[in-house]
Amino acid sequence: MKVIHTDKAPAAIGPYSQAIEAGDFIFTSGMIPVIPETGAIAGDTVEEQAAQAFTNLKNLIEASGSSLDKVVKTTVFIKDMNDFSKINEVYASFFTGNLPARSCVEVARLPKDVKLEVEAVAIK
Repeated sequence: MKVIHTDKAPAAIGPYSQAIEAGDFIFTSGMIPVIPETGAIAGDTVEEQAAQAFTNLKNLIEASGSSLDKVVKTTVFIKDMNDFSKINEVYASFFTGNLPARSCVEVARLPKDVKLEVEAVAIK
């Protein structure tokens, strides 16, 4: 088991790792739309926040030596299911070709009151 860390994704805000490499797999923690350099939340719209959250996820997966085209499963947690189609549009700009399996659920509240959080499992 190996801990994955990058400054190109938000630092952990609790007792956990950004990601873990276990065998041939990378397991990420949830990425929220925090701009790593400033700690600020990226924008007010769900599209702006989704773009930052997926960018953070991409940067973290690439820091592990993998890439988005090797993601096999994502889980997207959203604050409002009415934003599902808007998030899908942004999601589709990051994931193309063989799309990963995905779960998407509405939750009552997310860290820092953001609009979404995403986690993934990728092949190394």
